[in-house]
Amino acid sequence: YIPPQVRRAQETLDDKKREELGRLKKMVNGLINRLSEPNLSSISGQMEELYMANSRKDMNDTLTDILMNACVTAVAMPARLLMEHVLLVSILHHNVGIEVGAHFLEAVVKKFDELCKSDAEGKECENLLALIAHLYNFHVVHCLLIFDILKKLVSTFTEKEIELILFLLKNVGFSLRKDDALALKELITEAQRKASTAEKKFQDQTRVRFMLETMLALRNNDMRKIPGYDPEPVERLRKLQRALVHSSSGKDTQLRVSLESLLSADQVGRWWIVGSSWSGAPMISDTKSKTPQKLHVGKVSSKIMELARKLRMNTDIRRSIFCVLMTSEDFMDAFEKLLK
Repeated sequence: YIPPQVRRAQETLDDKKREELGRLKKMVNGLINRLSEPNLSSISGQMEELYMANSRKDMNDTLTDILMNACVTAVAMPARLLMEHVLLVSILHHNVGIEVGAHFLEAVVKKFDELCKSDAEGKECENLLALIAHLYNFHVVHCLLIFDILKKLVSTFTEKEIELILFLLKNVGFSLRKDDALALKELITEAQRKASTAEKKFQDQTRVRFMLETMLALRNNDMRKIPGYDPEPVERLRKLQRALVHSSSGKDTQLRVSLESLLSADQVGRWWIVGSSWSGAPMISDTKSKTPQKLHVGKVSSKIMELARKLRMNTDIRRSIFCVLMTSEDFMDAFEKLLK
């Protein structure tokens, strides 16, 4: 039961919060609408001020909603526009905190997975994939996620997936080759194997052949063979990013997170965001080890055990560590025993 006066206070609080969020949304929307390469510096500065003045959660939710509405449409978005939006996220990710990029990345990946499962006719999948590709280009996410997505697309291997593989490789293929050439080689081999087994299935054979040619050009580091490949815009924006990022921790802030972790974040928590507490089901299933392990420290005197009891060392592991520290000859001996 909630007393009427408390109920009234809550309602006014909710109205106040709604009004605040509405105002915040208008401000962020205004900044995103004006976003372009020349004024990126001033807009990222204003966004950082908004992050300082408002709660991180409200800002992350608002920014993600507005960017998703702006970038994920049924028609293909201009590459330049997507790059500028992702660059803003990248600058905030490096300057404000990694939860900015992590929140946006999770929303994009979940939406992408959802649209891949449903047979949507529009270009939403390409737009979302371009966002993920540029998050990798601007060092928000590690190549691990890109390889996960490519493996998933190769495993399904229908006409739609082939289009998406081509699109992704055109955007980030050479960066992937630089980061992990071996993984790319394995992926190309797997794609060739799939193509040879599924060749009869496709009406459009030329598309599959074209994809394999693109992959071979990547493997041989031959940029000329990839139509429409132009690294210049990304390089220019990377230069701008280096100028706008305060910290010099470029690649340290990359989120090394897999596709599976992102998709099951609600069930197993978000380990990649520092300080995000988790109160749900345990991350590691403990069905295998129901019986507690017995710790062997060797023989310790009853005097030490008594002392441990007095100091409230109330679990086996605490008692063991205490006994090791109390009975070791020197630091090396203590180190060896603790490792055991």
